[in-house]
Amino acid sequence: MANHASALKRARQNEKRRVRNKAVRTRMRGAIKSVRQALEAKDQEAAREALKAAEPIIDKAASKGVLPKRTAARKISRLAKQVHTL
Repeated sequence: MANHASALKRARQNEKRRVRNKAVRTRMRGAIKSVRQALEAKDQEAAREALKAAEPIIDKAASKGVLPKRTAARKISRLAKQVHTL
């Protein structure tokens, strides 16, 4: 474990960030899962609503640095493509 004050502080900050990132990532994955479930059920209206709810969540995850911006754009694009082909 860290011994210097600065290293102890860094460890505390890392733990806070880890917990926050985990919460954001979990929320994002849940939103994506709801879109995929609607797609599997062939429910176009539910898929559209789920996608509309998932987009800002994915964008927010990217803005927080949980995942890269291009990865977020790719995820949104692929989900939108699947919803529109339904």
